[in-house]
Amino acid sequence: MRLKLPQRQTQGSVVCFSCQKLVSIDQKKCSHCGQSNPGLWGYARPLRRLGADFGFMKIVIAGCVAIFLATLLFDIPGIRNEGSMKVLIPSSTSLAIFGSTGSVPVFTWGRWWTVLSSGWLHGDLWHLCFNLAWLNYLSPMVTTGYGAGRLVSIYTFTTITSSVLTSYVAQYWTSLPAAFSGASYSVGASGGVFGLLGALVIYGQRSRNSSILQRALLLTLVSGVLSAFLGRVDHWGHIGGFLGGYLLGLTPWFNPNKPQRLYHLGVAFGALGLTACSVAASIGHGLL
Repeated sequence: MRLKLPQRQTQGSVVCFSCQKLVSIDQKKCSHCGQSNPGLWGYARPLRRLGADFGFMKIVIAGCVAIFLATLLFDIPGIRNEGSMKVLIPSSTSLAIFGSTGSVPVFTWGRWWTVLSSGWLHGDLWHLCFNLAWLNYLSPMVTTGYGAGRLVSIYTFTTITSSVLTSYVAQYWTSLPAAFSGASYSVGASGGVFGLLGALVIYGQRSRNSSILQRALLLTLVSGVLSAFLGRVDHWGHIGGFLGGYLLGLTPWFNPNKPQRLYHLGVAFGALGLTACSVAASIGHGLL
């Protein structure tokens, strides 16, 4: 079976990936926003067929599902269930090898790269489905406000801020009550979920769109309540993700009032590559 590559567009018009306005495919600069290569060298239309987010959520969903299955298959005898809301739980050994984060992996084992890899691991089937459902729901709104490139960067960066904060609190704020302590071990995409919510809140504020702001705040509340209802919650991970997304939206690079640029897409591809490296590093280090 031969792989069919996307066809490069060489004539006609295309929607500028930056300002979303129609331009000729042969224009080197967008006549509306001045963006270089507005048609992405003829590949803007094929990329848009993957969705407004250029297929990013498909990558996240496929990656999380594949890694979840891998953690199960790596240690089949270690799979367990804990009632109807916690089924297909990978073993702790399997999660540690594939890149779980927390104070122990980061500070005791020195596996600092797990602050990124852990966002692609999940503790059970419902944990996986819950997070992916939220990401799938939130990503179109974030894409509308920031663009596909910045969506990728926000998700990646807030996965890191989430993991760093919960690991730091667990390591150094040891006097906190157990219910409010950080995580010794942590996995899941919820840090990225709250990162997208934080980005949506600042998007609503900076664009003065009260509808988006109110919706983002309501979704943050609902997500927090549902997370608490489903079981053990990494509160500091959620706070770290939300703060990361909010603060990122305050920077000039992520100002939602300005369209995304070509370098945002470059950073996004770099972020995906860095994520793949972090998972590979975890597996390689864990099997040594």
